[in-house]
Amino acid sequence: MSALPLPTILLNLHNAAAAAGRPAPRLLAVSKTQPADAVAALAAQGQRAFGENYVQEAVAKIDALAALGLEWHLIGHLQSNKAELAARHFHWVQSVDRPRLVAALAAHRPAGLPPLEVLVQVNIDDEGSKHGCRPDAVPALAAAIAAEPRLRLRGLMAIPAPWPDAERRARAFEAMRALFQALEAQYPQVDTLSMGMSGDYPEAIAHGATMVRIGTALFGARPRPA
Repeated sequence: MSALPLPTILLNLHNAAAAAGRPAPRLLAVSKTQPADAVAALAAQGQRAFGENYVQEAVAKIDALAALGLEWHLIGHLQSNKAELAARHFHWVQSVDRPRLVAALAAHRPAGLPPLEVLVQVNIDDEGSKHGCRPDAVPALAAAIAAEPRLRLRGLMAIPAPWPDAERRARAFEAMRALFQALEAQYPQVDTLSMGMSGDYPEAIAHGATMVRIGTALFGARPRPA
């Protein structure tokens, strides 16, 4: 897939939202494996929020681009032994899926920084290869996050399976919307449903996504390891 200009991506998101009768979602530019200069180029066009999968790779970019005042989201699986780095460097962690991680992030979030914005990652299709908690684990995990002063519960994240069957994809998105609405009704600060990527964002938006994660469509194909 070739990269599209940022204004084109934003227009596509706006059009998808308008077609579904929904507000346009926030764009999270997924910059994993992209060099810092590619992030800086997109930031110069007005993009502020960037998503990374790997903590140590991201920290190098965060430090290199600190003067730009960007907003950094961790969207990849977080190992407990990387929780301190994540808590100190990121503004958001979208991949919280177990109580141990909640405690570790809260313990390491510096007092001089605002509370860490947190999303619960849900394995909505119960895929063995995917991270995320089971849907029935969301209430307890959300309560644990909400109880931590150094964390701020903001909502849910999911990576639904790319089923060929449109109805099956729709069921996953709709299940996420139901979980989100239940959480939103309980916690007034909850406002973010992060789902939808380059290949499925129109469907995600139609089913209530408030944030979409776009990488390939913005940056082009990811660099292959040497």
